[in-house]
Amino acid sequence: MESEKQKGAPLPTIRRLPSYLRVLRRMQEQGREFISSTQMAEELKLEAIQIRKDLAVTGVEGKCRVGYQVPDLIDAIESFLGWDNLTDAFLVGAGSLGTALIGYQGFEHRGLNIVAAFDTDPYKIGRVIHGKDVFPLDKLPDLARRMHIHMAVITTPAAAAQAVADLLVSADIRAIWNFAPTKIHVPESVVVQNEDLSAGLAVLSVRLAEVLNRSESLEQEA
Repeated sequence: MESEKQKGAPLPTIRRLPSYLRVLRRMQEQGREFISSTQMAEELKLEAIQIRKDLAVTGVEGKCRVGYQVPDLIDAIESFLGWDNLTDAFLVGAGSLGTALIGYQGFEHRGLNIVAAFDTDPYKIGRVIHGKDVFPLDKLPDLARRMHIHMAVITTPAAAAQAVADLLVSADIRAIWNFAPTKIHVPESVVVQNEDLSAGLAVLSVRLAEVLNRSESLEQEA
């Protein structure tokens, strides 16, 4: 359930909080007790005032000339993001990407626990992937209700994504993390986060081309 603070938090702020958390955890491992917004800004190449505004949504305030207490700020960010409590989720699409996500141990440190996978491929059904069973897709609605699962991850081909989304909605799934290369349509009561890998690759490719072009220009000038 979203808190009042979460409802009012800007999305760019929410997207930056995990970066702050990574810095804070590294500082904690180094034995640092306090950190200032200026020090975090230097680490992340951001403005200190932006960091202070972002951290304000967690309810934690820094101390003058001292900064933020690292353990308290870690706890506050994790609590704000809901990462201090594991959320069980189903994954649909036990292919290469789905297998990689199931095996990613970092999710458990970020509040997500993929408990089972589902597929329509008879060669995948019945397998165990990184300790998680792969079930027939038609078993999902019953298991979701019995296990009180409200989050799901889609890693299917684009052509299957909408039908899977419809099935998830019918199973009372309330949040969908969609890795399929297509947009899905769901009721307003269902939250969707789309991850467009091709868009990320496109940005990377363009930036690479810019770097190479600059390098070539410098070589010609030399």
